[in-house]
Amino acid sequence: MKKRILFILSIFIFVAEIAALIVFALQTSTFPQDAVDVNETLQSVTNDFYDIKNHKNQTDLKYVVLDNEHNIVYRTNRGLSENINAAIAHRDTILDITVDNTTVGKLIIYNDDAHTLKTQKQRVIIILAIAVTIQCAICVSYAFYLYIAVIKPFRKLKKFAAQVAGGNLEIPLVMDRRNIFGAFTESFDIMRSELKKARLAEAQAQQSKKELVAKLSHDIKTPVASIKALSEVGLAISRNTKDKQNYTRIVEKTDQINSLVGNLFSATLEELQQLDVTPSDIESGCIKSLLENADYMHRAIIPDIPQCLISVDKLRLQQVFDNIFANSYKYADTEIRVTVDKADSKLSVIIEDSGGGVPLDELPFLKEKFRRGGNSKNIEGAGLGLYISDRFMKQMQGTLDIENGDKGLKVTVTILLSGKI
Repeated sequence: MKKRILFILSIFIFVAEIAALIVFALQTSTFPQDAVDVNETLQSVTNDFYDIKNHKNQTDLKYVVLDNEHNIVYRTNRGLSENINAAIAHRDTILDITVDNTTVGKLIIYNDDAHTLKTQKQRVIIILAIAVTIQCAICVSYAFYLYIAVIKPFRKLKKFAAQVAGGNLEIPLVMDRRNIFGAFTESFDIMRSELKKARLAEAQAQQSKKELVAKLSHDIKTPVASIKALSEVGLAISRNTKDKQNYTRIVEKTDQINSLVGNLFSATLEELQQLDVTPSDIESGCIKSLLENADYMHRAIIPDIPQCLISVDKLRLQQVFDNIFANSYKYADTEIRVTVDKADSKLSVIIEDSGGGVPLDELPFLKEKFRRGGNSKNIEGAGLGLYISDRFMKQMQGTLDIENGDKGLKVTVTILLSGKI
């Protein structure tokens, strides 16, 4: 309703402006004088000519009375034409004053066309100015209305869309039925609500999948352990060389399965935020037994460990060494050189194989989840071992660094000494 009133008012003002302009355009510079007033003035001047001092103007006309010698004997205003030549130039009306059939003087009636035209122009200009002012007010009002009803709601929708795109689905979009986006706003908020429900459902599904993977990873270890135990028994009692080789291969594969399942289980627990790392102060001598346990294929000579007190989670450190040795077995399949160095507040365990290493451009990515080197083709693995090991070392305030050594891949496990955290 308000918009219709504004529109009708704008049309009305526009028509008024056009009419005023037409009137202004059709105006002429000459306006005929009232013949009745002219005759009345001439008659009164004629009657009072010999007593002109007592003459009174009975009309709105402005005039000058001259005698036959062109002397001014009467005038209504100053600034009027004072002689015949000036009157002719000004286009004034000049009439003879006749008394008893004798011309006794001249009546010069002032031509007021310029003043009349100026007055009418001023009126037209005032009308146009008022109309333009009203139009400006209407335009400003309509612009304000557009800002409130269109621009401001649109900016609000834009901001809301940015929040939704950024993943913020908690803040609702308040609906305002007073603007043209009212229903549209409600649709946007319904969309946000549905997206939130879908995201919650997806998160619950992902959680369920992770919990299922964690449970299956844990359950697989039991039958694999049984297979390994039986194979070790078979290997111990077997007298046939071929059978011994087969049992040995089975034991190796069960160790490989255990390593892969362990990594998968650890990664799943990490995503479930259930993977705990609890460092404690222990003697550094335990590192030798951890390295020996990790080197189940006996490819390395474990050196003596400098005596000191270190801050580690023994279980997680064992997993770190297990992953490093397992990778060396799979990808290098060479002898392994282990060195231990104590410097400042850290103990470094350096494990290096002779497999030639990996391309330099692949080194920065080896500790990322599900990333494997170019030498991993046709070799089983998930790309989780070094990722999990790096995470464990960070949580123990240590580091895991990977680089190419002189002959192969070189992994340095840096352990923080106790009391240095």
